[in-house]
Amino acid sequence: MTLKDQIDIHRLPRHIAIIMDGNGRWAQEKGQDRLYGHFHGVESVRNIVEGCAELGIEYLTLYAFSTENWDRPANEVTGLMELLVETIRNEVPTLNKNNIRLHVIGDMSMLPEYAQKALEEALSLTSHNTGLNLVMALSYSSRWELVNAVKKIAEDVQAGKVDAASINQDTLQKYLVTSELPDPELMIRTSGEYRISNFLLYQLAYAELYFTSTRWPDFRKEHLYEAILDFQKRERRFGKTSDQLQDEIPVNV
Repeated sequence: MTLKDQIDIHRLPRHIAIIMDGNGRWAQEKGQDRLYGHFHGVESVRNIVEGCAELGIEYLTLYAFSTENWDRPANEVTGLMELLVETIRNEVPTLNKNNIRLHVIGDMSMLPEYAQKALEEALSLTSHNTGLNLVMALSYSSRWELVNAVKKIAEDVQAGKVDAASINQDTLQKYLVTSELPDPELMIRTSGEYRISNFLLYQLAYAELYFTSTRWPDFRKEHLYEAILDFQKRERRFGKTSDQLQDEIPVNV
């Protein structure tokens, strides 16, 4: 029985988030520059998007470029932006063929104008699709998102649109860039690092975390299946006890 066959399709995570780490180290281990790793990481993106779509995963969020990544060497940043635009434009026909809708979260204003234009075109061209929602986190960081949300709430309180005394978790959630997305149930990080790295800090509150030493350019469907199988073995208690969860299981009569 293959790994895919072992997956319980009735217990799939609705939303998977992935920190695609290790492109640069993968390239350096092969005696190449870091952009070589990013280029080969694109094939992993294609493979994992296809795998999620085949399984019936509803949402897949990929951490593609953080706000901190702007501090990397200029040639790497420029190369990443050019690779992003080329990949997005090349992949739109495939996304439409497979009924995949593209979304972007992050500070789009920081992206070069040509990258913003390519993304806006791709968002429009895939907006009618109803299958997998592919969310690209670009120029994104969770602290940026939270500060941005707090500023907007403060502005609306000052304008009389929001009552400060009534602000709760639901209020904050509505001001996040992920307000229309369900929280991830499974977060995967590749390359052997055990950090969340400023990624969806609020949304990952109850996510199951899965870490693998596999570098992102080597990550394929089989690795995805392993992560999902590990997820399905876990007991998700959300602060409750195992006994409480058992008491909530309906009994057939």
